[in-house]
Amino acid sequence: MPGFDIRVNVNANGPMFDGRAQRALRDYQDQIDYRVATEAENLVLANLGRSIKHRTPYYETRVGVERAGRGYEVTDHGVIYGHWLEGTGSRNFPVTRFRGYRSFSRARALIQRRAPGIARRLLARYTVRM
Repeated sequence: MPGFDIRVNVNANGPMFDGRAQRALRDYQDQIDYRVATEAENLVLANLGRSIKHRTPYYETRVGVERAGRGYEVTDHGVIYGHWLEGTGSRNFPVTRFRGYRSFSRARALIQRRAPGIARRLLARYTVRM
C-alpha cells in the first residue's frame, strides 16, 4: 500500500493574531464604562437639580466620575453629608423627617436601562478599526 504525506503551511496574520482585535475590545469596554459613568453623573446632577430647593454649589461640584479598579464610578468624593442627602445616613428617617433625595439610586436604576443603548452606539466606531 502506498503512503502519502500532507503538508500544510499556515500564515496567521490580521487583527485576531497581531493584537489589534484585543486592543479594540479593551478600548471599547473602557469607553462604554466611561460613557455610562458620565451619563450616570449627568442623571445624578439632574436629580439633585430637581430635588434641592435652596441650591448651594458645593455638593454638586463634588459629584464626579473617577476611575475605580478597571472601570469608573460616580462619587461625591466623600462629602460628609452625602449619605444624609442620599437618604442612607443614620440621621435620616425615622430620626428626622428627611428621607433623602435618592439621586444616586434613581440614577443607577435609569442607567442600567440605558447602558445597552450606549454600548450599541459606540460599537460602530470600534468595528471599523479592525
